[in-house]
Amino acid sequence: MADLSSFPITKRWAASNPDIIQLYSLPTPNGVKVSIALEELGLPYEPHLISFSTNDQKSPEFVSLNPNGRIPAIIDPNGPDGKPIGLFESGAILVYLAEKTGKLMPRDAAGRYETLQWVFFQMAGIGPMFGQFGHFFKFAADKVANNSYPVERYRDESKRLLSVLESRLKGRQWIMGDEYSIADIATFPWVRGVDVFYGGRELLEFASFPAVMEWLERAIARPASQRGLNIPKRD
Repeated sequence: MADLSSFPITKRWAASNPDIIQLYSLPTPNGVKVSIALEELGLPYEPHLISFSTNDQKSPEFVSLNPNGRIPAIIDPNGPDGKPIGLFESGAILVYLAEKTGKLMPRDAAGRYETLQWVFFQMAGIGPMFGQFGHFFKFAADKVANNSYPVERYRDESKRLLSVLESRLKGRQWIMGDEYSIADIATFPWVRGVDVFYGGRELLEFASFPAVMEWLERAIARPASQRGLNIPKRD
């Protein structure tokens, strides 16, 4: 049995089976990336709910694994050289899982780098910009009621990013063509989330991006997505 005692997080969120991947997360656009990937890969894992309502992500135990205090994070008891490894940042975790299994990313060098550029496009663009749009449009609407600039700025940038994705997906089933990859897993929860979590479908004019909408439906319909979008289960 793997010894995870060197990870303080396991003292608060104990592992029932320390021999499998431990996932610390919440079903947010960032959080579900990893649960969806784990479901797609068929890797055994144990989810632990990190509740924002009680600021679990800021607790000393969680910060011991992710000093940035953000979900998701994992511990893999069977990491490189057979030693446990803890990881945070959803993009880094997706790359790790793809390389660990040899799946969800092309094996040739050119395909690998092309996939990574789209993962980073999501991490640096779609995630932060959609998040800022959602913040000002929904959660801080009362604070900017007399100032339309924040919503307009992030609305316009979010639409620009959707247009980039639209151009990429025209004539393609997935971001990398015929093969589903971590680029899709990184991206589609945020496109879904800007609608489901923030109610931004109309303002962002989703209907203007038909290739994106069709791709989103395909991604959501995958059985692994259907499972992963609800893991860990909320209280």
